[in-house]
Amino acid sequence: MTEFLAKPGVKNLHNKGEKLITTHCSYCGMQCGMHIRVSERTGEIKGVEPRYDWPVTLGKLCPKGVTAYQQIDHPDRIKRPLIKKKGKFVESSWEEALSLIERKFTEIQGKHGKDALSVFGGVSMTNEKCYLVGKYARVALGTRFIDYNGRFCMSSAAGGFMKTFGLDRGSTLPWTELEHSDCFLMAGSNTAECHPTSIQMFWKARDKGAKMIVIDPRETPTARIADVHLDLKPGTDSALANGLLHLIIKEGYVDQEYVDERCNNFEELKASVEEFTPEHTASITGVAPEKIIKAAHIYGRSPRSVVMFARGAEQQSKGVDNVTLYSSLALLRGQIGKFASGVATFTGQGNGQGGREHGQKSDLLPGYRKLTDPEAVKYISKVWGIAPEEMPKPGVSAYEMFDEIHNGTIKAMHVICSNPAVSSPNVEYIWEGFKKLDFLVVNDFFLSETAEFADVVLPTTTWAEDEGTTTNLEGRVIRIRKAIEPLHESKTDWQILSEIAARLGRGKYFPYKNPREIFEEFRIATKGGKADYSGITYERIDKEDGVFWPCPSEDHPGTPTMFKESFGTPDGKANLPAVGWEEPGEVPTKEFPLRLTTGRVVFHYLSGNQTRRIDFLKDQCPEPYAEMHPELASQYNMSDGEMIRLSTPRSTMELEVKLTKATRKDIVFVPYHWGKELSVNKLTNPSLDPVSRMPEFKVCSVKIEKL
Repeated sequence: MTEFLAKPGVKNLHNKGEKLITTHCSYCGMQCGMHIRVSERTGEIKGVEPRYDWPVTLGKLCPKGVTAYQQIDHPDRIKRPLIKKKGKFVESSWEEALSLIERKFTEIQGKHGKDALSVFGGVSMTNEKCYLVGKYARVALGTRFIDYNGRFCMSSAAGGFMKTFGLDRGSTLPWTELEHSDCFLMAGSNTAECHPTSIQMFWKARDKGAKMIVIDPRETPTARIADVHLDLKPGTDSALANGLLHLIIKEGYVDQEYVDERCNNFEELKASVEEFTPEHTASITGVAPEKIIKAAHIYGRSPRSVVMFARGAEQQSKGVDNVTLYSSLALLRGQIGKFASGVATFTGQGNGQGGREHGQKSDLLPGYRKLTDPEAVKYISKVWGIAPEEMPKPGVSAYEMFDEIHNGTIKAMHVICSNPAVSSPNVEYIWEGFKKLDFLVVNDFFLSETAEFADVVLPTTTWAEDEGTTTNLEGRVIRIRKAIEPLHESKTDWQILSEIAARLGRGKYFPYKNPREIFEEFRIATKGGKADYSGITYERIDKEDGVFWPCPSEDHPGTPTMFKESFGTPDGKANLPAVGWEEPGEVPTKEFPLRLTTGRVVFHYLSGNQTRRIDFLKDQCPEPYAEMHPELASQYNMSDGEMIRLSTPRSTMELEVKLTKATRKDIVFVPYHWGKELSVNKLTNPSLDPVSRMPEFKVCSVKIEKL
């Protein structure tokens, strides 16, 4: 544990008799710097204090971060293992719970084969745990069926970056440079609510004259401060991006020397965007031509600009296309690999970057190695001490694992740090899948909606009861520090997985005594991979306030700015894919005439399993609502606060109307942080992106009815 000593002139908010444990917030990819206040006398956690010298967020915390500590000793914490007996959960001992898991896993695999078991991971865990989840699935269980909740979050960004740059890191520049940028083009991100501690960076840049372009169907708090708000129809990002590319080329804003030297496929891209005139683009997107022209001129004339996007652009069945096209804007302007310029994503989960790099994806091994690469399999097999032929083949994506449940291939699942019973699309299909399983194990510290389906629930620790590393949205590897010992009978996920592995006769592959031992193996496993962490140590992280990957040796400085000299492709050049525009997976019809889109609110996080239990956050936003324009509501004779029914081709839900002029007149917006009957994901479309396998959360057809 590390006690923080405040710098001279920095105000400390903790009281006498308390110590400060330096760590980072448990929620989004900003990973805001904080100190946990711990009583020196009782060891109890008393609160949190912002870390004023953390270079990324400089003393800022959002409402979730300020109250994060309240989850640690919350009355809802699961104190002992739970086993479902006659339909009800009964507290049990660890011995009884683990023995049951050992017996059921062994029986199921003995009868149906190794792939009858599956693992559904998550990325609100440390790198050490994420790495171990992949190893657990492939070495302890021997199954090919593993995927994770990042499939619903960052997979389209990853797919787009791999296609364009040949390497997926969510930000090509350190965010400490943002205040020096001249222009921000933000697509599908309500930054002010979803990553509120980052807003100070944009305000600093605005004070120096920077411009902001926001692409969003709603006039969010972020869009209200923009110089141009491109209020597109949900599902039309590819058309809008092509329209902007058309103008960048036509108006002569292309850095031709950069493109000629460092990019492939320019002529094909140029030809593909020829038809996307402002008028044609407007006819598809619903954005006025003059707005598109103004945005292109602002972006095209800016010496230093950053293209940024989030789930609004990515959670579509064309999400990878959207990412490649928005990234191409930065490439045409020659702004990748340069100071205060580039491309960046707003990462949703705390370890959304690191958690997708090291083996939780169905087709990946640690270090961003491909499971289809024999040399990668050979290398990781040697690190793990198994024969290459023992390594399972690639599996399927997160949503598709439930197809495998429904068709009878998968008989059991182990869910770790995830809540797919809320976060998946077409979620009633997921519920039915859980009911079909012969056996379900869930690791969690609260009884989530997913855990309610389980046969065994194993109580895990919160972020303050364990240590390790995470990778923030910049690609900076940072430290999570332990503030207190695990409460009640909870155990860390890495301990749980290691104990199950031992009971299955695979204990020699999981000999760890602490997270540092896992990290040291993890460093070796990533060495030589695209995401190389081998030069990063706990000591370097402490000394340098985080280290940017790739970092292939301990004397390497790390890589804050990506692609200064070459890209991650075989020839070192970036690709400019020529991508047209296609309709989303579902379009309005006579029966379902409107478009539904979903998103976040500032007071909640992901499925809400944590934040809905914090009184302050729950009071600020207790239930979801259907946000719509007053003119749309008047067509149905609806008033603010009335109850309505939303229906899509999949299901229905009832909720309250919230009227606002800050949204398009042809859409309905619903936040997604609730489960069961309040889950908007009962309605969302599971149409998958062909590359990333990302479901289309952000657009489907819907009808509304007054109750």
